[in-house]
Amino acid sequence: MNWRNGVIGCAAFLLAACGTEQDEETTVAAGAAGQPETGQVEIWRFGLEEIQGSVQYEYARRFADLVAQKTEGEVEVRLFPYGQLGGLTDIYDQAQSGAIELAFGSGFLGGTVPESQLFSLNFVLTDDEELNARILNDEDFRKHSDLIGAFTERDLYPLAIVPEGWQVWSANREIRTPEDFRGLAIRTMDNRLLRETYAAYGADPTTMEYGELYSGLQLGQLDGNIQPVFAHQEMDFYQVQSHLIFANQAQFIATFMANNDWYENLSGDRQDMLEEIVQELVPYIHDVQTRLNAERLETITENSDIQLVYLTAEEREAFRELSLPVRDVFVEMVGSRGETLLEVLLEKVEEAQQERGQQADTAEDEPQAADAA
Repeated sequence: MNWRNGVIGCAAFLLAACGTEQDEETTVAAGAAGQPETGQVEIWRFGLEEIQGSVQYEYARRFADLVAQKTEGEVEVRLFPYGQLGGLTDIYDQAQSGAIELAFGSGFLGGTVPESQLFSLNFVLTDDEELNARILNDEDFRKHSDLIGAFTERDLYPLAIVPEGWQVWSANREIRTPEDFRGLAIRTMDNRLLRETYAAYGADPTTMEYGELYSGLQLGQLDGNIQPVFAHQEMDFYQVQSHLIFANQAQFIATFMANNDWYENLSGDRQDMLEEIVQELVPYIHDVQTRLNAERLETITENSDIQLVYLTAEEREAFRELSLPVRDVFVEMVGSRGETLLEVLLEKVEEAQQERGQQADTAEDEPQAADAA
């Protein structure tokens, strides 16, 4: 461990020690089960990229509840929403060093785990969010050796993949074509794939830390933004933009991950428990993100004059065509492992779409069969 990680580790442990005093809502205690008879409670620290009320926070809170229940109070999960442990890369550093046991990583994680930029590619998944959640957490993909290896080589272990809703563009003008993007300074995470994608669309991609984004938009340093609806609302980004544009080009996807050494040293029972919990949380968090994004969009429209723009299939196709060469950039960046993961994901998407089509055909045939009977 280098001196930087050592300092980070000390800071994180100090923060964890006083976490409940600073903000009771950021700590989920052992729950109704209470502390075990020995009085020894194991602490798991969970760093979030988002604030309270977000999709990540709701996931983490439910995760903490389930851990408390299943360990009968032997484990307490402490949550550290965005800002308590520093910036996004600080969270990843602390998860890598073992200063915290658990963390979320999304677009910015591409600087730490380049293969994770796969989740930033546009027009790869289906237009069905629930189906996408199942595809991403299918064992053939989530537990693929190349995905596991991409994280473990960086001292991390991927536990689950969490879609948080469609990435929605905001701007101070209507965007329906790539020409509309020309010259628009749009904020992207520190992620080459995103920069390549929006450059292909004709925009001027600009990296900025999440906590600085509102002022960047307000001061005109940026012209546009890319966020799920709930983030546009909870961080008030919509107040300094005139249009929200829905292209359904990609979902905002976070990886729930653990420090690899910590995970490997867990007992088999603890690892099995984690697997059981993350599988249980797939449908749960899909319902949560769907509800939160719908509620936040209603709040946005009720409290502003912002215009909502929904791209047609033909308009989306123009952007999809421009996004395809970026897949080659991804493979060039990360090599054969990334190429394999992209192929596996595309195969899972195709299989899921074929299955959905067969189910639709069966559903159409059933009333005819009933009539014939």
